[in-house]
Amino acid sequence: MRKQRRRRARALIGTVAATTALALAGCGVLGGSSSQGEGRKQAPRSVPVWDRSPASIAAVGDSITRGFDACTVLSDCPEVSWATGTSDRVDSLATRLLGRTAADHSWNYAVTGARMADLSGQMADAVRHRPQLVTVMAGANDACRRSVRAMTPVADFRTQFEDALHTLRTSLPKTQVYVSSVPNLKRLWSQGRTSPLGRQIWKLGICPSMLGDADDLTSAATLRRDRVQQRVEDYNKVLAEVCATDRRCRFDGGAVYAYRFGTDQLSHWDWFHPSTDGQSKLAAIAYRTITAENPVD
Repeated sequence: MRKQRRRRARALIGTVAATTALALAGCGVLGGSSSQGEGRKQAPRSVPVWDRSPASIAAVGDSITRGFDACTVLSDCPEVSWATGTSDRVDSLATRLLGRTAADHSWNYAVTGARMADLSGQMADAVRHRPQLVTVMAGANDACRRSVRAMTPVADFRTQFEDALHTLRTSLPKTQVYVSSVPNLKRLWSQGRTSPLGRQIWKLGICPSMLGDADDLTSAATLRRDRVQQRVEDYNKVLAEVCATDRRCRFDGGAVYAYRFGTDQLSHWDWFHPSTDGQSKLAAIAYRTITAENPVD
């Protein structure tokens, strides 16, 4: 009798298990037919943090973003700015991203001569328009000082850049930021010094820490230029590190620093700032970085 009761119990358990399995196969977890997907809870779609097609742009930075010396000597020429320019010869970042609406949805708050310490104030001006993207190109003037000793200390440069991002984030936590590396100043010196006109313009005070006594190739002058170059590399490391802490910030991976500017890409007024062709190359670098599926390592 006991054996018969055990067999009946096992049979009953098996029947219940089979019935349960069939029920689960025919219905979703929350009810409804699995073949139709009715009642099934949908997994939330992940929204990408980086938008590769922002609808508005503000630019902050220094003379490069103002198109300085690209059109006339010792003057800004914002219409050829790599970031927000309107010239067809440049095909600026704003034009590439925004098309016909570029003029109405882009703003340039860069200032010729600005250093990293000035960036926070420029950010404060930019946030009034609530741009979806802010471009940053700053740091060259922190290295281009009257002497090596006058260059902005790296620690101060870091703090100033962090302060500028904080100014932006306080008002616009979701605005994206594109950060350009500081150009290779020693490369610009090596290219521009071939021009007699360039050397004369440099004597007016353009980046004296690097360009002063342009034909001096003594060990002391070489050491001076090497120290400026090292400071630029240190600044670029700071830009990369600080940007990496912000999930809506993209650094160009050193692309502007690595770009080999030739004489065609340099202003034929001062042989140091980008020409219209150089501005176009900067726009292309920015566009590639911003529209890339993944950030540059």
